[in-house]
Amino acid sequence: MIEVDAIDHALLRALQRDANQSAGALGRQVGLSQPATWRRIKRLQETGVITGRRLRLDAEALGFAVTVFLGVKLATKGRVSLEDFERAVSAIPEVQTVEHVLGLYDYRLRVVARDLSDFERVLRRRIMTLPGAGDVEANVLLSEERRPGPLGGPTE
Repeated sequence: MIEVDAIDHALLRALQRDANQSAGALGRQVGLSQPATWRRIKRLQETGVITGRRLRLDAEALGFAVTVFLGVKLATKGRVSLEDFERAVSAIPEVQTVEHVLGLYDYRLRVVARDLSDFERVLRRRIMTLPGAGDVEANVLLSEERRPGPLGGPTE
């Protein structure tokens, strides 16, 4: 584990707000020169503190108006490997995230669909036919508020 000081934290908060900022712009925010800022960012990347930059797409703007969180309990643990289930569920384009969790369910999935009829089709034809799929609980997303990451400040 590397030591992350107050300037590193400020850089990370600024990158959380906008990961496309130049090293010069970031440096002005935290009181460093462009080369010093670039070296710190490079160190944070090399040590795994920064693991990449992501492009966030607006699912609704792309025609996916419904988001559903599914809790999936495997019906036949031991008969189907976790890797087989994960590989099969990851191949479904509507499944945005696959999380192996501890609790009532074995997996938590984030699924997008064009509407509820489309979601029902995905659920019946793709998810319920997966190897080992058992009980499923669906929670439809009504609204979402982005919260600050562990460093504080907005995440977008």
